[in-house]
Amino acid sequence: MGAHGTAPLLHGDITAEIIRLFLRVYDRLGFGYLESVYRNALAHELTKAGVTFEREATIDVWYDGICVGHFRADFLVEGRVIVEVKACETLVGAHREQVLNYLRGSHLEVGLLLHFGPAAKFRRVLYTNDRKADLRAVTAVP
Repeated sequence: MGAHGTAPLLHGDITAEIIRLFLRVYDRLGFGYLESVYRNALAHELTKAGVTFEREATIDVWYDGICVGHFRADFLVEGRVIVEVKACETLVGAHREQVLNYLRGSHLEVGLLLHFGPAAKFRRVLYTNDRKADLRAVTAVP
């Protein structure tokens, strides 16, 4: 249990480190650059911190027990957390839905949406595998 009698967050240690590094990048760069600039800076900070990650990670999408396609996440951190970077004025529902769909169609359960907007914001998205009927039909999840 956590400090206030709550269960610990799934992959909370990883997401906390990613958020810490996201805020470091935001504090140094602020708002106004292209997403590619923020992704490069975040990759640099993840590397310096010794965090394992893959950029533009190809992740399978499952439907009815078969792989029906793939998507590319900005980052896959420690093989467990999808990270999507957005650099825009405001986040819209479609940004969160993008991360949720990535989780819904894959074996991954936790995603972070990092917003390099006028103010630094992040959204933690969770969709656990026990809710994924299409994955339960797969005999061997990668």
